[in-house]
Amino acid sequence: MRKQYDFSKGRRGAVLSSPGKTRITIMLDDDILEHFRSKAEAEGMGYQTMINAALREAVTGPKGKSASEKPLTAATLRKILREELQAA
Repeated sequence: MRKQYDFSKGRRGAVLSSPGKTRITIMLDDDILEHFRSKAEAEGMGYQTMINAALREAVTGPKGKSASEKPLTAATLRKILREELQAA
């Protein structure tokens, strides 16, 4: 039976690649991995998807804003209002 199959041009790996995703190897602490696995099981989703979401939130912020954007403070608001009033 093995003589019927030709794997000389075969390659290892996923049959279909996921567009926009890259397979990597990463070392995580056991407690972090266990946390995401148990939380993912409770919510009915994959732990890798949950880790990806946590990393995305760390990069973009909870509301999808860039982490480099600063919140609007009273001092900043006053400065903007002064500039706008002077321009008017």
